[in-house]
This record gives sequence, structure tokens and C-alpha cells, in this order.
Amino acid sequence: MEHRNAYTSTVLSVGLHPSAVDYSRYPQLDEATLTARIEAGEAALRDAGFDIVTCRLPADPEAAETKVRECVTGRTFRVAMIGAGVRMAPEHTLLFECLVNTLTDLAPGIRFCFNTAPENTIDALRRWVEPTER
Repeated sequence: MEHRNAYTSTVLSVGLHPSAVDYSRYPQLDEATLTARIEAGEAALRDAGFDIVTCRLPADPEAAETKVRECVTGRTFRVAMIGAGVRMAPEHTLLFECLVNTLTDLAPGIRFCFNTAPENTIDALRRWVEPTER
């Protein structure tokens, strides 16, 4: 089944700021490594023609909601990619709910896509949106 729209659009990439991650759960990972992986993934998205806006969040749901509202204000998004660090850690369930509900309110009809690592974000996006023509 083809899910992508025929038109292009700006993508909102939402995830925890690397400084907000509890690295005790990920002994093979540290803030510098995660930051480098995120930056490389974002560069690959831009190189592929995706128009992305990055929104890095604190772990606190209320503060994260405020940050998402700042990131979205004045822009139109068709797709939001919510990172695995938010979705896959049980301690971030409330944060994940808050993000989905806030984005649904701010951008009615928005689609969500999900990655499992910064390196496969491009695959998640391609399921829902085409890159911007250059």
C-alpha cells in the first residue's frame, strides 16, 4: 500500500536532546556518540532532499510541550518523526503521549512516522513523504 503524498512537505523531527538521555540504560552509548549519530542522520536527510526542522526536547513532558510549540509555531508540517528514544523507553510514555496529542492539536491531519535509530530515519520518512525537489 502506498502511503506517501504526491506533494512534498516539511518534516518535523522530534526527539530527546542528547543531554536528556539516561545513558545508564545504554552502556554502549554516550552523549557525544549519540549527538554525532543524530547529526549524521540529519545530514543524510538533507542530502536526500528532505526539508526538516529539528526539535530536540528535554525529558520533562511539560517543558517538552513548550519546546514543541515553539518549534511548530509559524510553520506547516505534514509529517512528524518521533524518535525511538522517546517512544521506546517506558519512562517516557507520558512524554510520548504528550507529544502525539500536542502535535495532533497543532497540526490537524499530521502523519507520524517512527524510526528505531538515527540511521533509519530516512526509511521512516520515505514511507510517508517524498523529498523536496531541488
